[in-house]
Amino acid sequence: MIAAVVLQMSCVAGWLAIAVLAIIPGRSKGSTTLVYAATLAVCAVALFGSMGWLMGERANASELTLPLGLPWLGAHFRLDAMASFFLVVVNLGGAAASLYGLGYGHHEPSPQRVLPFFPAFLAGMNLVVLADDAFSFLLCWEFMSLASWALVMAHHREAGTAKAGYIYLVMASFGTLALLLAFGLLAGPAGDYGFIAIRAAPHTPHEAMLVLILVLIGAGSKAGLVPLHVWLPLAHPAAPSHVSALMSGVMTKVAIYGFIRVVFDLLGQPTWPASVLVLFLGGLTAVMGILYAMMETDLKRLLAYSTIENVGVIFAGLGLAMAFQAEGLKLAAALALTAALFHVLNHSFFKSLLFFGAGAVLTATDARDVDRLGGLIHRMPFTSFAVLVGCVAISALPPFNGFVSEWLIFQAVLQSPELPQWALKIMVPAVGVMLALAAALAAACFVKAFGVAFLGRPRSAAAEAASEVDRTSLAAMFILAALCLLAGILPGWVIDTLAPVTTEMLGGRMPIQANEAWLSIAPIADSRSSYNGLLVMVFITISASLAVFFIHRFASHALRRAPAWGCGFSDPTPAAQYSGESFAQPIRRVFGTLMFHARDHVTMPAPGDTRPARLRIELHDLIWEGMYQPIAAAVQRSTERLNYLQFLTIRQYLSLVFATLVTLLLVLAIWS
Repeated sequence: MIAAVVLQMSCVAGWLAIAVLAIIPGRSKGSTTLVYAATLAVCAVALFGSMGWLMGERANASELTLPLGLPWLGAHFRLDAMASFFLVVVNLGGAAASLYGLGYGHHEPSPQRVLPFFPAFLAGMNLVVLADDAFSFLLCWEFMSLASWALVMAHHREAGTAKAGYIYLVMASFGTLALLLAFGLLAGPAGDYGFIAIRAAPHTPHEAMLVLILVLIGAGSKAGLVPLHVWLPLAHPAAPSHVSALMSGVMTKVAIYGFIRVVFDLLGQPTWPASVLVLFLGGLTAVMGILYAMMETDLKRLLAYSTIENVGVIFAGLGLAMAFQAEGLKLAAALALTAALFHVLNHSFFKSLLFFGAGAVLTATDARDVDRLGGLIHRMPFTSFAVLVGCVAISALPPFNGFVSEWLIFQAVLQSPELPQWALKIMVPAVGVMLALAAALAAACFVKAFGVAFLGRPRSAAAEAASEVDRTSLAAMFILAALCLLAGILPGWVIDTLAPVTTEMLGGRMPIQANEAWLSIAPIADSRSSYNGLLVMVFITISASLAVFFIHRFASHALRRAPAWGCGFSDPTPAAQYSGESFAQPIRRVFGTLMFHARDHVTMPAPGDTRPARLRIELHDLIWEGMYQPIAAAVQRSTERLNYLQFLTIRQYLSLVFATLVTLLLVLAIWS
């Protein structure tokens, strides 16, 4: 049984060796190919190893203890069903990013700042998932954070990168501190930090609620829960695009793994008041994230905010699972947890695909602002098709994978009448409405993103001169696009594969989907609801083909070419097209005043003045301005007042040390 975890740890050792060796070649041309090819090979081994373990439905976990870490504890690592699922997510995303890096990496201006930390980042994420004691978990968590911070700072000379790296480092440290306090409470007076001992230890309801809040802060800040999301739209766009895909599509899932591991495994039976908190934060995060994305014109920042929305959807599913599990509704809890985990997998697919597409656009045009793009579907047809698949999938439209996981979450919402508490009877439908709103806004957001960036006429010379990217980058995108389709038309296989995870965490599972006819899925029973992605795809294909046939067969064959209507202008410029800001204007007028204090400033020249009118849109991040700026200002004032301490004399320093020592001794005496 130990062989499985040894294989995964051997892959970790392989990534760390690649990271060390990547320092030596420096700027040599072959180093990029060697590092990404070696990383891809190790990712493939780790992926097939974890997938084989998950599909094998092993009864016992695979454990390994190394003589490292705390002397009386050692370093414990464990591979169980949930860890193997998240390793599949991590290593599939890592393999896709490595394949993409084989082409994209050759355009990297500072490869020596990326190559050593890329495999180290993958090693850190794998170690977090495998860790089986608090010390190893926190150490690996910090290693993962520092490796990703180094990748964010790879383009440190670009405007805004230093700020993004600083805020990310502060939020990561704050999150680690919260997790440290949470594990301290879980270990209790005995101070045993092994997960086996923590599982066996009793926890009072007040301790459990405090641990939940700390884990929400610690893991939620890394995942991007509102209001702890402020680093994410800064750091993810600053990193190279394949690293952005890893951070957004994979690292946020490692944070979700940490939350699930503590709340569903180490804390034991959840309580319904805890589920209310998680549900509320999930629904709020989903709506706020997609509203932020709707206002954005920077393609990578838009995708980063969209990640916040999808993290909210996942946490809403986890909150539902907690509520149902607290009341002993095993089937409904298994449905909610399966939906959340399915969305974890789906988001890693389509968000990585979209970041790869954004990287291809950035490589071809050196632009991230959608208002400088346009017409790319004619110049980058393969990239455009792959990005279109990702946009349809993330918009939760059938027959792609995003629809299935969100449909399962709504099926779980419909089970809320079985809950006895009135707070949950009200909260769950309200969160369902918030998720429905987020889904509708997501569709509008990605219609804007794809339409403005890829359709219409080029808005800049760079967009006019764009050309298709290399084949390896396209291969990575098309593999993920195919996975988005396969997970959408064969969801039953994914649900059955997730059954060992829900059985391990909740003691229950969804009905076996392989028994359903025609590859259908039935979350509860055939008589209540079912879905068949394959039939939906066949129906859409046949309907579209018939529509094309009848239009070409029976429509008029006469052709008349004429200039497109230009609103009264004989030669409309590309600037007359819909822009990202104009597309978002209806949504901004509905939600902007409340959410962003939005203001439109119009500069209208006097009659006879030939200068163009100007529209400037003013938006405010109320969470940043109302929560983080006051804290930063208070810290600044405090540091300015304490600055005089560095100018004390030696006698004053000794007096200060003596007073501190006496105070600590008094506190210790009173405590004893």
